[in-house]
Amino acid sequence: MEETRIVSQIKSKKSFLCVGLDVDLEKIPKFLLKDEDPIFSFNKSIIDSTHKHCIAYKLNIAFYEAFGIKGWKSLEKTINYLNKNHPEIFTIADAKRGDIGNTSKMYAKSFFEELNFDSITVNPYMGKDSVEPFLEYENKNTIILGLTSNEGSSDLQLRKTSNDYVFIDLIKASKNWVNSKNLMYVVGATKTEYLEEIRKIIPDNFLLIPGIGAQGGNLKEVCEKTINKNVGIIINSSRSIIYASNDESFSEAAEKEAIVLKNQMEEILIKSKLI
Repeated sequence: MEETRIVSQIKSKKSFLCVGLDVDLEKIPKFLLKDEDPIFSFNKSIIDSTHKHCIAYKLNIAFYEAFGIKGWKSLEKTINYLNKNHPEIFTIADAKRGDIGNTSKMYAKSFFEELNFDSITVNPYMGKDSVEPFLEYENKNTIILGLTSNEGSSDLQLRKTSNDYVFIDLIKASKNWVNSKNLMYVVGATKTEYLEEIRKIIPDNFLLIPGIGAQGGNLKEVCEKTINKNVGIIINSSRSIIYASNDESFSEAAEKEAIVLKNQMEEILIKSKLI
């Protein structure tokens, strides 16, 4: 379980920012396309310019899988670079895996043992036997989809059951899974009307919150409804940071955007008397 390390980073960096490394070759600076591995070159530059201001990196696995074996090599080089040079930083494999037990065991082995990520996102809607193989790893975190920001979330997550919404029933059920202390939850920043209820159900678990900035989420409002005594939230930002510029100064532009968010977070932490 990595939460002690996360809290330590939050206090030292005065930030709870996660930078999403969702690399689209059509959006990165054109001069990088001449490199042998443009994805890794881009990631390395972003990491080198932003690591002082963030506590985590989230790699969206689909953006690497799209390029076959070359993409997997870029993914492996990126996670190895992070683990070697910034071992204190929390790493997230945004893979959204989830399948029957034996298959989930293989996914867990791939991302936790072979690639050595600290955590993985998992789709929990097949139930506990699709999630518990990930939770068997004592020193890793499993981040399950709680309530997502996309329009289609209302198709299932926001359906009413006899007791409550489907996503509320899921979160409540997950508290009884083996090693549930190692669970974190994805909760979209645009779903502010549900944040307080979610925090009441899981007062201590960390929340991974995407949707700030480009997707319309308000940082201050989200924090007011979710911060706990250990901060308890990781705010992900991807496009607004990594694609702040597409010229040769792209890494400097990314750092500037990261600093803007980090400074807002520091102000919130001070007002909340958490640093």
